[in-house]
Amino acid sequence: MKVLIVDDEIDLCLLLKSFFTRKGYETTCAYTLAKALDTLYSAPPDMLFLDNNLADGLGWSMLPAILHSFPKLQIFLISAYNPPIPPIPEGAQVTIIEKPISFSELENRLHI
Repeated sequence: MKVLIVDDEIDLCLLLKSFFTRKGYETTCAYTLAKALDTLYSAPPDMLFLDNNLADGLGWSMLPAILHSFPKLQIFLISAYNPPIPPIPEGAQVTIIEKPISFSELENRLHI
């Protein structure tokens, strides 16, 4: 299973990457929205962790376009600032997680 982590907090990306790598997931990090979109469309993951406040844009604003292109993608919207939640189509696999992220909560939500 492939995971894409999108966050400008490099330490958080590395912690999440280490967590998922230990669980056997193939994990990639992107620190900007532009890099995230490039990676998403060139090597689609099974699971996406998407921060909102990125240096080059608001990650959550891309949710409709991402879901349009990848309707079965499991998406975790992450943020420390409680931004407005974008429209989520019925049946979409979208979960909102507040920072700081709890690894035990991740294990419970993902059943790993």
